[in-house]
Amino acid sequence: MTKSSSEKDDAQGNGVQEVALYRKYRPQKFADVIGQEHIVNVLEGSIKQGNISHAYLFAGSRGTGKTSIARIFAKEIGTSANDLYEIDAASNRGIDDVREIRESVQTLPFESKYKVYIVDEVHMLTKEAFNALLKTLEEPPSYVVFILATTEIEKLPETVVSRCQTFTFKKPSQPMLKNDVVDVAKKEGFELDASSADLIALLGDGSFRDTLGILQKVISSVDVTTGAPTGARATHTAQKITLAEVEAITGAPRATLINEIIEAVAHKDKEKALTAVQTAVSGNVDMTVFMKMLLEKMRFVLLLRFAPVMEKQISSQVSQEDFAWLKKLSGEKDINISSSVLLEMLTAYENTSRAYIAHLPLEIAIISVC
Repeated sequence: MTKSSSEKDDAQGNGVQEVALYRKYRPQKFADVIGQEHIVNVLEGSIKQGNISHAYLFAGSRGTGKTSIARIFAKEIGTSANDLYEIDAASNRGIDDVREIRESVQTLPFESKYKVYIVDEVHMLTKEAFNALLKTLEEPPSYVVFILATTEIEKLPETVVSRCQTFTFKKPSQPMLKNDVVDVAKKEGFELDASSADLIALLGDGSFRDTLGILQKVISSVDVTTGAPTGARATHTAQKITLAEVEAITGAPRATLINEIIEAVAHKDKEKALTAVQTAVSGNVDMTVFMKMLLEKMRFVLLLRFAPVMEKQISSQVSQEDFAWLKKLSGEKDINISSSVLLEMLTAYENTSRAYIAHLPLEIAIISVC
């Protein structure tokens, strides 16, 4: 068990390559939190009313802000760094580790009203450790607050869940991730066009941490490639990062290949579409990401056909070249892009992750719709 040292490794250097972006731009107060307003509002209200629970359970997928909000909550109720303890249950999962916690809670806080224990990945505790923790969760000292965090709430004993005030964290939407990427990139001295930011957000797969990790990889690689000062701040000029650079650095499918398949499906040219799929397979692309990109653009074509009022919104999410192409394709008569075609592709996407041959569901869908 260790006291919180979340900022120690943030102070090792000043460059983006030395400080993880997700740490550097981690929310420091409730107002900084994105996408979890339903949780922030309740926690702020309970603090104002002085209604602090003895145990909280934060559940949600990785990179959604569980630990960040736990730290902010501890800070807001007046807990200093000396009275904040963070335990990684993946590494400290045994009964002896929990016994150490039980002994620790008996001592008064050093300088705060509350001692806060943040237990991350709590579902990793052993059965014996959970049993040892139960008694402490039931009757903790009045000055102790537990915040348990997990990505797999279904693995927790009901006896533990029932003793906590539970909050379910939502995955951030792609527009949220995209806005975050653009904002952080700008602060680091880089400029991303709409397509580049959209691709990074897509690859982040609903995680702020993973999304900023991908952005960091892109920024670092661009700096190395161009020889520009890290963050491009030395010149006070934003360094532009193109979609082609993001595709090359991340290994993401090329947008032109996605467009080729959509155009082939639109014209019922199954041979051309299947050939493009084989090109993607030869390039060793992640087929799940490939399908996400395909679905997104096909959706845009469908919306431009039947909801032209959304033109402005769609144009802000893609490059000018892509928007012009999407607009042209959607304006063609009798194209084979419909709700039934999109539904077929959606089914293919759902089957991709569990298919023995990852690209087979897409090939079957293409043959079916063409």
